[in-house]
Amino acid sequence: MADDLAERDSREKSKNVQSLGALWPFLKPYRIMLAAAAAALVLTAVISLILPLAVRRVVDGFETSAEALLDQYFLASFGIALTLAVGTGLRYYLVTRLGERVVADIRIAVFDQMIGMSPAYFEKIMTGEVLSRITTDTTLILSVIGSSISVALRNVLILLGGMVLLFYTSPKLAGLVLLVVPAIIVPIVLLGRRLRTLSRENQDWIANSSGSASESLLSAQTVQAFTHEAPSRAAFTNVTEKSFDAARRRIGTRAILTVIVISLVFAGIVAVLWIGARDVRAGAMSVGELVQFVIYAVMVAGGVGALSEIWGELQRAAGATERLVELLHAEDTVKDPANPASLPAQTKGNIRFDDVTFRYPARPEVAALQEISFEVSPGETVALVGPSGAGKSTVIQLLLRFYDPDAGIISLDGLPLTDMAREDFRKHIALVPQDPVIFAATARENILFGRPDATDAEIEAAAKAAAAHEFLSKLPDGYETYVGERGVMLSGGQKQRIALARAILRDAPVLLLDEATSALDAESEQAVQEAVERLSEGRTTLVVAHRLATVKKADRIIVFDDGRIVATGDHDTLVAQGGLYARLARLQFTDGLAAE
Repeated sequence: MADDLAERDSREKSKNVQSLGALWPFLKPYRIMLAAAAAALVLTAVISLILPLAVRRVVDGFETSAEALLDQYFLASFGIALTLAVGTGLRYYLVTRLGERVVADIRIAVFDQMIGMSPAYFEKIMTGEVLSRITTDTTLILSVIGSSISVALRNVLILLGGMVLLFYTSPKLAGLVLLVVPAIIVPIVLLGRRLRTLSRENQDWIANSSGSASESLLSAQTVQAFTHEAPSRAAFTNVTEKSFDAARRRIGTRAILTVIVISLVFAGIVAVLWIGARDVRAGAMSVGELVQFVIYAVMVAGGVGALSEIWGELQRAAGATERLVELLHAEDTVKDPANPASLPAQTKGNIRFDDVTFRYPARPEVAALQEISFEVSPGETVALVGPSGAGKSTVIQLLLRFYDPDAGIISLDGLPLTDMAREDFRKHIALVPQDPVIFAATARENILFGRPDATDAEIEAAAKAAAAHEFLSKLPDGYETYVGERGVMLSGGQKQRIALARAILRDAPVLLLDEATSALDAESEQAVQEAVERLSEGRTTLVVAHRLATVKKADRIIVFDDGRIVATGDHDTLVAQGGLYARLARLQFTDGLAAE
């Protein structure tokens, strides 16, 4: 992990704060707001530079005998201060609103990109890390757009304008100030590079910490069941401590930078003040001019100090921007074609695998499927059986095009899946996965996930068909009961029946059942099997099952072993042939076969 961090840091060091340029596409739609914020920023900077001139007039005005003129000086100073207050408030509102809007757009863009990425992508990155980038990294960018860049630009204007006005006030003293500037800039540049490296490392460790926490918390029951709390705590503590260590080094570097800059700045100011005081005593300049010069000197020094602080913030945001851009520009191995073909409105559901070979990206040395060929006719129910790891569920994954095969063609109604947009053909497929996914919502909303425009009557009919209506009606709020994150309030069988109701509601021509009854009791399993039989009528159905009781009535059974098809036929034929299916049947149906 440390090597990866070092590699990424060295690879991207040259980009520096220029990486923030990647934010422009998100700022561009709000050019008017950006221009208004820039105008308010320039206005406040200019007024800030005018204020010391007014102060000089007031100070020197004490020496005048014209009382009316002195009143005008005070009135003008108040007017300038009031304008500054209004301009500052306007700048804050526009810049902060712009920052919130842009960050919201970035979060939406990253989520839109990630939700469409294939499972192959998530084999290489933890979900918790993606969430960290969407939250932590965008918060850094919000800090920069909503504050730091605005403050930086204002301080640049004040720094440049202040330097000009310093020379206007006293060229001699301004020349002395310039001698201090290089001594201040050098440590900012040198230590700034170190800051950026540490900032990027810190953010990477934060993302790893989030990923570790997310994984453990989402599996809290398993962690506790195996009394793995201590190792999980130790692992999270280790990653978090590394994040803290990177943060500590970043903070230490920044603190040293701050000490150097402030010391040099105020050493220069004290030296200039000492010389200026001697000039006032000698009559070379007025008290008002010295006060004006001191204010400008403080403003310039404050600008330099603020820029040194903001420089670190900009570098942290640059690292965050790079990480978010990585997500936005992430390459997916599964892509839609430029000109996708379309399935006919009346999809028949003919499925065909032609010499399909596939290896999972994370396990390229092992073929999950090897030269698989079969066809499922419209309306046919085909069961895929075999031992664990034989490749049955992989067929489902490839048919949904979560992955692309390494060789061969998979087609639906004669059209290769790779020629169609994934969203287009997936609309015609309903899935009941082996591990049913239940969202943190109500039972009704979970079923409605299958077809968001369904009516209440259709939802209830789907629940009845899935043998879920009875237990749903007994929940505290019926169908409106909140089922908790990942359906924590439901049993395994209840979750599976909701997943089946979701698939039934989708009413798609192709139905995929991946161990759809594995978590059901005998009574519920029989009810669900009857529902599946009714649902399968007129639909192309692929059933993956270990329990052969669920596949005996299939039109055809395909037996998989070690990624290959080893037998095909109906139940009776395969039992008569002997081989793998017959062995599996003997294990599960010894009594039944004896009775036959």
